[in-house]
Amino acid sequence: MSISYPVSIVLVALAAVVAGGSPTVAGFGWGLASGIASGIAVWTFYVAMARGPMSVISPITAILAAAGPLAFGLAAGEQPGSTALTGMAIALVATVLASMEDEKGTSVQHGRLTRNLLILSVVSGLAFAAFFILLGQVPAGQGLWPVAASRVGATVILITAALAARESFRFSRRLVAIGVVIAVFDVLANGAFYFAAQAGMLSLVSVIAALYPVFTVALAVTHGGERLRPVQMVGLALAAVAIVLLALA
Repeated sequence: MSISYPVSIVLVALAAVVAGGSPTVAGFGWGLASGIASGIAVWTFYVAMARGPMSVISPITAILAAAGPLAFGLAAGEQPGSTALTGMAIALVATVLASMEDEKGTSVQHGRLTRNLLILSVVSGLAFAAFFILLGQVPAGQGLWPVAASRVGATVILITAALAARESFRFSRRLVAIGVVIAVFDVLANGAFYFAAQAGMLSLVSVIAALYPVFTVALAVTHGGERLRPVQMVGLALAAVAIVLLALA
């Protein structure tokens, strides 16, 4: 993160120059606020995952990240059709099931889910939800500049957290290369969500975006040699059904 986030600022800024647009103070404000929420979300998520059981923490974070923007969009007056609502409901279930990791690994060695870890998990999920909601409030026609502001906000939070934790900033060439690749995909993901949220309903777009654990699990199986738990297989199957329904909505 200490590599990918600063690099992402440069990449988005370059893309913003090419894309054009007319940024406003309001657009920058919404973008910066979303970035701060994103930084808090990522920071609390990784702290919780490093200290507690990922099989519990990940689903808590995932369902809050998906349900928050959905509830906000519906409360704001968005009216998805019956097909879309069915797809959303299935997507929420799929997100939780797919994110239910096995309790093997370093995280479980730190013990059970304590009150503090539960708080961190909830804060992370709500912060992810806030990121989706805040970035979705940017007025149209401002290009990618609000996304650049978002990356600045997230970077400030995470670099501050890294400094407070006294992490090392000495990186190998391989790690730098990996960080750059991560930054590229990070920019593509944030830009895609930004434009999708402006073109469609936040409640619909955010639920689709919150399906990211499904794709993480799929990549872990196809490229990481991991084996799926039965509950994750159900989650992947439900995700496929949800995506079809949401595409038809």
